[in-house]
Amino acid sequence: MNNTKVIISCVLFSLCATLGTSYADPPAHAPAHGWRKKHDPYYRGYSGYQWQRDYGVISGECQWQTVGTVTGGVIGGAVGASVGEGSNKPIAIILGSVIGAVIGNQIGKAIDNNDRGCIGHALELGRIGQRVHWVNPDSRIEYNLTPTADFMQSNQKCKSYRLEWIEQGKRQQASNRACLAEQGQWQTIN
Repeated sequence: MNNTKVIISCVLFSLCATLGTSYADPPAHAPAHGWRKKHDPYYRGYSGYQWQRDYGVISGECQWQTVGTVTGGVIGGAVGASVGEGSNKPIAIILGSVIGAVIGNQIGKAIDNNDRGCIGHALELGRIGQRVHWVNPDSRIEYNLTPTADFMQSNQKCKSYRLEWIEQGKRQQASNRACLAEQGQWQTIN
């Protein structure tokens, strides 16, 4: 009879202990279910798309070299097409040659695909008033892009921004606006 009381007491104790258990985050040394969601961020862009990488934009320094491995050797508007297809877009980009006309013919010709990726991703992930900096080691041009305002135009999400470039010690800047042509593809507007 004593054994029965001990067994019943153990079962009741176990049930009470289980019902009273409070679930908490796992300790740092033992990650468990849900850890990735909490600790491996996806960067939600202005377009609403969740980017897997920020390429340093969030901290204010676009990783020009890394962007180059993503955009590869694709030229001009084809970069946007290859980057924009499907749901596995690695980086946002600014499309077309319009940007060259806006900021000046000389510097416009010097902007390469890596720079277009830095501009597009800075527009996508950069906060208003936050400067994003990078240096193109090929052209030796230093860039600073600062998003200045979000706005809507013809039902498109848009941003105005200031692009500053330093070439051979000479500092220049232009203010411009761009709208999302497609998710992750920015198009300069007049």
